[in-house]
Amino acid sequence: MSQKKEECGIFGIFGDPEAVQKTYFGLHSLQHRGQESAGIASSDGEYIHCYTGMGHVSRVFRAGRGILERLNNPMAIGHVRYSTTGSTSPLNAQPFLSEYSRGQVAVAHNGNLINASLLRDEYEAYGHIFKSSNDTEIIVHLMAKPSHVTKPDPLGHVLNHLQGAYSVLFLFSDQIVAARDPYGIRPLCVGKTKNGSYCVASESCAFDVIDAEYIREVEPGEIVTLDRNGISSRFFVTPGTITPAHCIFEHVYFAKQSSTIFGENVHHVRKECGRRLAREFPAEADVVIPVPDSGTSAAVGYSAESGIPFDMGFVRSHYIGRTFISPTQNMRNLEVKLKLTVVKEVVRNKRVVVVDDSVVRGTTTKGKVRSLRQAGAKEIHLRVACPPVKHPCFYGVDFPTREELLANQRSIDQIRDFLEVDSIGYLSLEGLLQCVCLPADHYCTACWSGKYPIPVSTMVNKFCMERHQMQLFDEREL
Repeated sequence: MSQKKEECGIFGIFGDPEAVQKTYFGLHSLQHRGQESAGIASSDGEYIHCYTGMGHVSRVFRAGRGILERLNNPMAIGHVRYSTTGSTSPLNAQPFLSEYSRGQVAVAHNGNLINASLLRDEYEAYGHIFKSSNDTEIIVHLMAKPSHVTKPDPLGHVLNHLQGAYSVLFLFSDQIVAARDPYGIRPLCVGKTKNGSYCVASESCAFDVIDAEYIREVEPGEIVTLDRNGISSRFFVTPGTITPAHCIFEHVYFAKQSSTIFGENVHHVRKECGRRLAREFPAEADVVIPVPDSGTSAAVGYSAESGIPFDMGFVRSHYIGRTFISPTQNMRNLEVKLKLTVVKEVVRNKRVVVVDDSVVRGTTTKGKVRSLRQAGAKEIHLRVACPPVKHPCFYGVDFPTREELLANQRSIDQIRDFLEVDSIGYLSLEGLLQCVCLPADHYCTACWSGKYPIPVSTMVNKFCMERHQMQLFDEREL
């Protein structure tokens, strides 16, 4: 129902004869994090080979083309993308492969660098040429700067220049390096396969599909190296000097239910949110239905706590991607109709509690409410498993502008009337923070509270680094 736009997913594995194939399956399991483009880079120990394309993983690497076979090497990283900086273009697909004085490097990045535009302006003033409009390329230019290359820890020095959210993988010819920003905004974890190969991924669900064991998270401010000696670690900031700011929206919406992030299972957190929501906003109703998939766990919790029977009032088509990737509201509305079909027998002549993960613009939510009315629902009580989204995100979630956010300038009663529901209840911020295991100040809540852990001096948007040439290129591609 919501129109928050996806971030990205990254995966890497070292020292495995099936590294590329396992990266392919790892990316499949992370497809929910990005559907614009996909790519894999691999190394034979001397040269890096890379292939990227537009669309889902299965489309980019579809069978019969021999791409995975040509990439076959014992170390690989991969990426699935939804753009938060830079347009939807083949030039912005990742991993981003480049070459500098230290050799080749491929980079895969999840997050958003809030100082990317300033850094790019500075480097362009000194004659640097950029071939993309994403913030990942900035990292490579920083790595190539002569005064950075000679530092005792060049990569750590570069990472200290970055501001914002970043979980990032680097593939060098002989090693994979993973790093996470000092606030730990985006998730990143380490696993180990049964044959002893180490792997890294945005979410632990990527380990499940390749039968690998989850070991631990990459700590905020940590650099983890995978090479022929196994695994090693160092920090580019002093541990404990910065309070973490984990994106709690990962638990609300982004992450897969089976994943473990920020120390706990996503499904468990969402169920607890549903239970808390039932206590904060009870309803007299006959049935609880979720908006699948991210609202399902919360609906299970709401039903269990309230005693109202749970049922599936919407059937989701798995052949339609997440609808927020469409460029226009009209297209999003059409795709929602294809994606979610009402089961009339579940809602007809009943008082219905609809549990959703969040509401952003509200336009497609209104469409779903109307479809329930048309199916014969007697009453509709909307329950939202997070607080009202009032502020944009600058750390890797492509929310609409502040003016487009439904809750930005509306009261709860006005939101209820706009959505045409009989009642509405949002989980309180205090309630949400009581559903997770870490201290409240260890999470970023900026999209609800407006309190940004990393100050944003200028308004950042995904097209802040676009150039006219890139826009023309995109039009030709379309």
